[in-house]
Amino acid sequence: MASPGSEQSPTVRAARADDITAVLALWAAAGAEPTHTDDPHSLGALLGHDPGALAVAEADGTVVGTVIAAWDGWRGSVYRLAVAPGHRRRGVAGVLLAHAEARLAALGAVRLQATVVATDAPAVGFWGATGWERQSARLRFVQG
Repeated sequence: MASPGSEQSPTVRAARADDITAVLALWAAAGAEPTHTDDPHSLGALLGHDPGALAVAEADGTVVGTVIAAWDGWRGSVYRLAVAPGHRRRGVAGVLLAHAEARLAALGAVRLQATVVATDAPAVGFWGATGWERQSARLRFVQG
């Protein structure tokens, strides 16, 4: 039981269709670099394709964090690890990352990768403290 004034860890669960608006609002508030797939249709398609890929951290009924943990059968990928500004530095990102790693391991992934915006200093700092290896010699190319 939490003592007065202390906070419990958020609950992490698979996102549902009724979370999409909150997820998009959180990404905007968190300063996540927007992409052309940040829309209800694209998130609905993700939930339809892989219902467990998008997870949310919920505190007091509010979505306070997200992570996408996707498995393509060869490599696990982590995207959109984002935490609401008012909930940062409380361990939410670590809880979400642990959830993503466990999900991907359960699916059979032995190699994981994360997409991190290089100019997002807090994100780079977080990932640098996780024990994940930074591969600065690799480039990423995208289309769309």
